[in-house]
Amino acid sequence: MTHRLPLAILLAATTLAATTLASPALAPRACAQPAEADPSRSANPEPAPLPPPIAAPADQPYPGEIALAVDATDLAHHIFRIHESLPVAGPGPLTLLFPKWIPGNHGPTGPIPSLAGLVIRNGGQRLDWHRDTVDVYAFHIDVPQGSNSIDIDFQYLSPPTEEEGRVVMTPNMLDVQWNPEVLYPAGNFARDITLHPTLTLPPGWQFGTALETEHTDANHVTFKPVTLNVLLDSPLYAGRYFSRIDLAPNGPVPVHLDVTADRPEDLAVKPADLAAHRNLVVQANRNFGSHHYNHYDFLLSLSDEMGGEGLEHHRSSENGTDRAYFTDLEKSAAERDLLPHEYTHSWNGKFRRPADLWSPDFDIVPERDSLLWVYEGQTEYWGQVLAARSGILSASQVRDSLALFAAFQQASAGRVWRNLQDTTNDPIMNMRRPLAWRSWSREEDYYVEAALIWLDADTLIREKSNGARSLTDFARRFFGVDDGSWITHTYSFDDVVAALNATEPNDWTQFLRSRLDGHGPGAPLDGLTRGGWRLTYTDEESPFQKSVQGRHKSSEFTFSIGLALGEENAIVAVQWDSPAFRAGLARGGKLIAVNGVALDDADQLATAIKLARDSTAPIELLVQYGKHFNDVKVDYHGGLRYPHLERIPNTPDRLDDILAPIK
Repeated sequence: MTHRLPLAILLAATTLAATTLASPALAPRACAQPAEADPSRSANPEPAPLPPPIAAPADQPYPGEIALAVDATDLAHHIFRIHESLPVAGPGPLTLLFPKWIPGNHGPTGPIPSLAGLVIRNGGQRLDWHRDTVDVYAFHIDVPQGSNSIDIDFQYLSPPTEEEGRVVMTPNMLDVQWNPEVLYPAGNFARDITLHPTLTLPPGWQFGTALETEHTDANHVTFKPVTLNVLLDSPLYAGRYFSRIDLAPNGPVPVHLDVTADRPEDLAVKPADLAAHRNLVVQANRNFGSHHYNHYDFLLSLSDEMGGEGLEHHRSSENGTDRAYFTDLEKSAAERDLLPHEYTHSWNGKFRRPADLWSPDFDIVPERDSLLWVYEGQTEYWGQVLAARSGILSASQVRDSLALFAAFQQASAGRVWRNLQDTTNDPIMNMRRPLAWRSWSREEDYYVEAALIWLDADTLIREKSNGARSLTDFARRFFGVDDGSWITHTYSFDDVVAALNATEPNDWTQFLRSRLDGHGPGAPLDGLTRGGWRLTYTDEESPFQKSVQGRHKSSEFTFSIGLALGEENAIVAVQWDSPAFRAGLARGGKLIAVNGVALDDADQLATAIKLARDSTAPIELLVQYGKHFNDVKVDYHGGLRYPHLERIPNTPDRLDDILAPIK
């Protein structure tokens, strides 16, 4: 059924007709009156009054239908041009909102600086607008007498280069995400605001989207009317070179892979790879025992020009990777869990969503991320598992991926002061800006560390039930309700615990809280051990790790001397309290020479680390930081160390059981 927050929270009365949430963070914006004048304090400043509060959303229909027209043909300038015709109920104040809290980003990431050229008219009359001085995503206007609609024009100045942000428009493809191309009226739930969108594409381009087409006229597409929450959850990929692949020819509902590429030859899919992607749909439905869409579209861009992406939606997903995805399966291995991960989100995150993360709009009611260790962490786990079960990755590749998960979390120095639960705040605190000391500060570890926790839970259920039950039984119980429905069901921590207990009785509250709120020692590796495998290190990278390093154009020495090199031998990361750290190295330098010899490539450093194992002499590095050159001596003699999983003899191989396809 449709979810509503309690009226006591959503509709607390305020002065006049405005409503706000009964929460300190959303209370009316007013300042306390100053105390009686004190001559000794007369020079002290007092806070200026805050502007009036913006009305909180109410669950009531917005009158009329907003006509939204987006012109996406200005490829040369990377500009989207937007026109809206917005019905109004009558004269008086009106607040328009630019989406701030973007679903799937878990933070206030709406690109408001890229909105430009805003002009609002009533008939031929231009209406002045002013931006709210507290919420800069809000624009206030006064609608004149006799008005029944207003016209809004603006541009979305999308990033032309990755320095400004993710590139979403190139000469051969584009990504229409809708949220930077909409202004909507404050005061209503997003599901109560209806829009009638149209899109103009470059001539001859094809597109894929979960939106349903009403009609097309050459390169002008009109979609069926849709509510605001569904529109912003239904992006569109379009391109000059495009292919639409049926992934569920015998399935209960349509599922398609919509691929756009830099070059037509990148669209070719080998039969075995096509079968693996079709198996993904089969294995996901068997795992969850349901589906929650009337049709689903994987949107996939294969490009060295458009920015990479992995963003979930209920009936589609945005997936952006480089050109090698279909043409070089070994090289692209590091990215091949992308589609399984985002597809899982249709169940976990879109259909079932944490109650404190669900919001009735995109601006006034903020998201809270306390359960991202379920939303993202369990999705990360299922993404790995489904990649293996479908054949998109081999079981060996997934084991190598889990070895990297385990090794990085085991090496996470920041676990001693900051627990995993607190990292769920990172999308709001940091919004994925680079960090100087990621291994100490931690960043979004609710993905991979939580995936290890869910592996722990899966193997524990299997052990306690003698193999009769698994986390798949939890998934069917938790995500498998209301088959076919795509109305969001919210949940709490207690709901997760209850579903786990119904799957296999255990003290799941203690199990989860000890891992979410604790500090180790060490990462949660019990799932690997119970699964029949242990983390070990050798002096050779796995093929999967080589794919990861190729993807990121990096050379990884985190588990030996404690640093990673990027392009042109730049030091892109230094592990906290590692030999490299203790020698005085930091991110931002460039490695110039090793043991007195100019550095050609990272293999030279690898050779030096190998040789130091049989020597007492330190590894000598020449490092450039801007105009400064530092001679650094790294006292390390442990050799190269790269993570792998190794079978524990005479134990059940529960991990490979987990990775095997469901029959």
